[in-house]
Parts: sequence; structure tokens; C-alpha cells
Amino acid sequence: MASALCALLLLAALAGPICLRLRRHPAFVTGRDGRLSTSTTLALAWTVILVWLLLTILAHGLTAGGVAYFRGPDGPLSPLTTVYLPLLGGPYVALIAAKAVVGLRVERGTLAKPAAPPTTSGRRPLRELIANDSGRTDLVDLQYVALSTVTMLYVVLFFLADVGAGLPRLPEEIWALTGAPAGAYLVNKMATRANPVITGASLSGDRLTVEGGGFTDTRLTVDDTPLEARPDPVTGALTATLPPSAKPPFTLVATSRGLRSDPYRYEAPTLPAQHTAG
Repeated sequence: MASALCALLLLAALAGPICLRLRRHPAFVTGRDGRLSTSTTLALAWTVILVWLLLTILAHGLTAGGVAYFRGPDGPLSPLTTVYLPLLGGPYVALIAAKAVVGLRVERGTLAKPAAPPTTSGRRPLRELIANDSGRTDLVDLQYVALSTVTMLYVVLFFLADVGAGLPRLPEEIWALTGAPAGAYLVNKMATRANPVITGASLSGDRLTVEGGGFTDTRLTVDDTPLEARPDPVTGALTATLPPSAKPPFTLVATSRGLRSDPYRYEAPTLPAQHTAG
């Protein structure tokens, strides 16, 4: 019980400052579009867990049995190469390969990665880990995050149950719980079609500005009514004149080369209430 408590305190000391830092300044785990990167976040989480395991085992060994504690074919680190390095390898392969694939596709114009809309607090919502660029839940990202989280819980809880035994003797096949989802995540990055993406819209008078990416030969509709849209040469945003009959709220859809964006619901911004002096 005392060993498990000390291990939890060490985990808090290791992961706490990292979480606070990322909460205030999440740039380290964001992608090139400014959104939270699923592959970077999970690779970092696995790194923190493995470092915590090794530090805890080191501290326990030095206080309990000295150097002799680490010797022998069944020592506390014996499952390291057969179980834990493969568990860590899957997320890192997905991280490196996904960055390469996305970078090449963006350069070749086969994938649109519009910048993420800014947040008032400067923090990124955790939902971005399981969502696509339009903000809708992505099933592949969801299964990658869910299965990786469950596997992390297995490792942490089995380790806390018997800290003195060292790295938990989990089945070697458990690497598939991170490797297979990581592979599916990578294939999804390679297969995703270059759909246009709408990330924001603003209305000034009858002038509508639609922000996003992938706007090549794009047709814009407002509640299924087509508009003549023109791309801004500087920002790349679409601009159109809104007909008098179109009043907020309305739904925007961009179609480029036969591919449709996810519907974007635009609602008129609410004005702050004015207080009169009494």
C-alpha cells in the first residue's frame, strides 16, 4: 500500500506540471493547423507513463534490494523489450508517419488543413482529439484515443497492484491495443479525401465571408440556395453577397470538385446587454 501511494505521488509530480503547462500553452501538442494533435498527445502520454514506471522501479529497487533487485531473467524490467517498447512504438510510428503524410498531402494540394478558429481562453478543447477539422467526431480518432486510454489504465492499475514486482507481466499481444489503432489512424490520414472545410463565417451587412480551406472551384450554398462566391486572393476565404431573403440562422455548405463540406450552422452573434444607470 505504501509503495502504491509513493508511486501515485511520483506520477502526480511528473505528470502534474506537464498537464498544467500544456493546459496554458498547448502548442507542444498541436498540429500545423493549431488543433490538438491526437498522435502527438498519445505519444506524449505513453512516454510519461513509461518514464514514471522506470523511475518508480528504480526508486523501489534502490530502497528495497539494491543492485541485486534488477538482476536475473525475471527481473523487474524483463518485459520491457517484449511488451512496453512495442506499446510505445505504435504511437510514435503513427506520430512520425502521420506528420509526413499530412505534410506531403498539404503540399500537393490533396488535403486541406485550415487553421483552427481561435479560442477566447487560448486553450484548445480536448474534443479536438477525437474530432475532424470540421469539429465532428471522427470514429477512427475516437477508437485510437479510447483503446489507448484503456491500455494505459491496464498498465497503471496492474503496476500499482504490485509495485515491487516491477513492470506488470501483461500478455505480449497487448501491443495490438495501441499498434492496431495507430495503424488505422495512419491509414485514415492517407485515405481522407480533400473535402473543403468551413471553420467560420461572418456577416457584415449583406457581405458574407466564409473561412476555411480546400476552396478550389467552390460552389457555396445557403440553405440549399446557391450563391456566387469569390475567393479572397489574400486570405483564401470565400466572399459572397447574401440575398435579402436569407436571414440568420442559416446553414452553409461548400462544394469543391464534387466533394461537400460538413454543414456549418451560422447564427447571428448576440449583442451584449446594455445596462442603464438608475
